[in-house]
Amino acid sequence: MRLTLAVERETDGRWIAEVVELPGVLAYGATEQEATGAAQALALRVIADRIEHGELAPGILKR
Repeated sequence: MRLTLAVERETDGRWIAEVVELPGVLAYGATEQEATGAAQALALRVIADRIEHGELAPGILKR
């Protein structure tokens, strides 16, 4: 599974990174690297939670 990371700079100077395929997975940061790192970490947590609860993400695990 490949995920798309969209990154933008807000008018107040903060950066926002969003994982397009995982609604609600977004993070702000003072730098682009901080925002992308936080969004990537959150995406991994969301995917792990879905696996743990039997909501397998398409393409992650195949039987």
